[in-house]
Amino acid sequence: MREFVFALEYDPGTNPVADVLEANPETTVRSLACHVTPESLWRVDHATGTQAGIEALEAAYREPTYCADCLVRDDCGADCETQLLDRSSDELVVYTYWDRTDICTSVPHLALEYLGEGLLFETYREGRRYRWRIVLGSDAPVGDFFDALGDEVGECAGMEMLRLTDLDPGREEDDADASLPAEQRAALQAAVEYGYYETPRRTDLSELAEKLDVPRSTLSYRLRRAEASLATAFVADDSLEWDETLAVGR
Repeated sequence: MREFVFALEYDPGTNPVADVLEANPETTVRSLACHVTPESLWRVDHATGTQAGIEALEAAYREPTYCADCLVRDDCGADCETQLLDRSSDELVVYTYWDRTDICTSVPHLALEYLGEGLLFETYREGRRYRWRIVLGSDAPVGDFFDALGDEVGECAGMEMLRLTDLDPGREEDDADASLPAEQRAALQAAVEYGYYETPRRTDLSELAEKLDVPRSTLSYRLRRAEASLATAFVADDSLEWDETLAVGR
């Protein structure tokens, strides 16, 4: 088995969810489940963020012309259904389902066509960036799939291949850095490289955001999320080692 990770970058006005996430940089969306058949697609997404971001995101999901993941920019005529499964001031869990028409297509449908059945999908959305991780068979024709995706995406989004690697069962699952989204890892790496964490600092947040060509608020949010993940993993590891020490001393 292999994992294929790539990202789409939607242009303004081409995807209502991307527009909302760009305007609300502290709001992100992660998939909880995604299932595709030749005739349909359903998925469950979990969003977290500010109250304003969650409200705007809910409105985007409810737009009559919005079908989750459909790559057709014009009205494709699909029968779409959206249901809120959970809602609070800073969280949203959304179920979406649509029956495919003759002109509908999506990343999962193209993956099913070119890569075969038994695929696992994982997605993460932040700003206009939509990152996909697909677990697939070792002999699946990834190049053919990526070329076909480029044809379908057309001019509405940019594409970036991030990695194609074999799954390693021996890899440490609690490696906090490996578990961070690519955007957060890149922010941390740049912060270290440019001396943001040095005392005194060689660069401030505004300068770092300018170097990375991202809004200052977006960079601040990515660094805070990454720092929180690393701190939580550190405390968990330290607690585990302490518990093991106590167990040995008994």
